Amino acid sequence: MNDIVVQKYGGSSVANPERIKRVAKRVVKSHQEGKKIVVVVSALGDTTDELISLAKQITDDPPEREYDMLLSTGEQVSISLLAMAIQKLGHPVISLTGQQVGILTDGVHKNAKILSVDSKRVEQELEEGNIVIVAGFQGVSIDNEITTLGRGGSDTTAVALAASLKAECCEIYTDVDGVYTADPRMVPKAKKLNSISCDEMLELASLGSGVLQPRAVEFAKIHKVNLCVRSSFNYNEGTIIQEVSEMEKEIVVSGVAHDDNVAKFALYDVPDKPGVATTLFKALADQNVNVDMIIQSAERNSVNDISFTTTKDDLQKTISVLDKLTAEIGASKYKYEDDVVKISIVGAGMITNPGVAAMMFEVFSEEEINIEMITTSEIKVSCIVDKEHTKKAVLALHKKFDLDDTESDMGSAS
Repeated sequence: MNDIVVQKYGGSSVANPERIKRVAKRVVKSHQEGKKIVVVVSALGDTTDELISLAKQITDDPPEREYDMLLSTGEQVSISLLAMAIQKLGHPVISLTGQQVGILTDGVHKNAKILSVDSKRVEQELEEGNIVIVAGFQGVSIDNEITTLGRGGSDTTAVALAASLKAECCEIYTDVDGVYTADPRMVPKAKKLNSISCDEMLELASLGSGVLQPRAVEFAKIHKVNLCVRSSFNYNEGTIIQEVSEMEKEIVVSGVAHDDNVAKFALYDVPDKPGVATTLFKALADQNVNVDMIIQSAERNSVNDISFTTTKDDLQKTISVLDKLTAEIGASKYKYEDDVVKISIVGAGMITNPGVAAMMFEVFSEEEINIEMITTSEIKVSCIVDKEHTKKAVLALHKKFDLDDTESDMGSAS
């Protein structure tokens, strides 16, 4: 069924009635070109944040089941409004919730993973000539409970549907023209990339680039879904996410990312014996805490220190675990910081170009930025630094690796 196109529109694209009408016209245009269109929509504008705020006014610790029940309503509003707009333009359309589409997830509330997609209902609606509008960000567990997929989960909904339907492509529409070498709001000379490899995009997404959810990119890579990131506000060419040629990999660094949704923990004087790390990280996993960077210091007097990072979203969960475990595993104390940022460089060319990390550290030295943690992979280097240095670090790295768009003279950010 390669004549199917899945389009996903984020909250900014459907933030108000006028924007919804604009999206409706765009969807209808694609339908008139002979494509079978499935549209995945996020909640309107800041609706999700507003719903979270409402919950916090009731309780500081909302039950996770009810939290998902509340947040899932946001997408139901947007799909019905978009369906109305398309219907007014004279085209057959139907809106469906994640449950009606058959998006089956695990039972982890607030950050569920898609287990399978039963796309029969969607295929049937497409065969009947309907444009299908699907609520992103949500599914249903095997226990028939409504679940949500975490921040940016609508991206994953779109890619999962595209994989299940064997769609021609999955177009992610947002408020930027594509994937940039850095956040253009912070780096005025950031360049739009015409294409980027799945591996590079996966790293950028997981390192703080807000264009795509990491899980969506991973899903696309595994299921070989053709992805394109475009703006919903114009018809400019976007960024194609695909496997790049060896020649294109000569670009050493493709982008600079920053992520301030980071909390750094340090556990001191941990006994240097088997099983301690297992106890610690299993306890965190049991609370669905995602641990990112992990560093263990050299052994001294039969003890060492363990540092790791989590998201700020998991800060309270991690504190609760460490309050209980610190004495239990024999550590002396723990500390945490939530005023840090993870700065990263990403590029497939790093594999064949030694010295890239040294260049990054040289930039930090020149800018007098202290590095607190370092982690690397074949195509990325990430450092934890004080949050106050974010802009200075990103701008300097962007310039160091020749990523500045010399053809544009946009001035400095105010």
